[in-house]
Order: sequence, then C-alpha cells, then structure tokens
Amino acid sequence: MLADDDASMPSEVMMSALTLRGLDEHASKRLKEEARRRGLSVNALLRTLVNEGLGISRAVRRRRHLDLDALAGTWKAADAREFAAATSPFEQVDPELWR
Repeated sequence: MLADDDASMPSEVMMSALTLRGLDEHASKRLKEEARRRGLSVNALLRTLVNEGLGISRAVRRRRHLDLDALAGTWKAADAREFAAATSPFEQVDPELWR
C-alpha cells in the first residue's frame, strides 16, 4: 500500500509506506536475525537493503582480515631464532616418503 497522496505532509518530508505480502517464514526469520545482528529494527534493515539493492546507497562492508598482517614486524631477533629452531624439523624430508 502506498501513501504518497497524503496532502497533510509537506512534500520534502513525505515518505511512502509499503506493505510486503507473501514473505515466507524462513525469510522473515532471517530478516529478524539480521536486524538483531546489525542492531537495527526490521524496518530500518529493509530500508537499507532496498536502497543498497537499487543502488541508491552503497553497502557498508566491514573488512574482516584473516591474515597475519597485525603480527608483521613485531618479532624480535630472539623470537625469530626460537621459531626457526622449533620449526626446523619440518624442513627435513623423509626420503622413504618420496619413493
């Protein structure tokens, strides 16, 4: 249902109201879970998803790094020596395994 014709509101603040019908229970549950995860109301989540889907606004993506960049440059020389000593057995090749 659209409420675009509400003349009592100034045009600069008038917003449409929509009703979404036929949404299955699984999708409804996922929307509620996602809204809760993002700390939004379901209505705010739907507005965000519609605007992003239509290209009206860009999705804000949090980058999740799974690499070890945070450790780069943090080792001392003693740390490097200890690591090299602890991992040196992994550099030995067992000739029996390569026949």
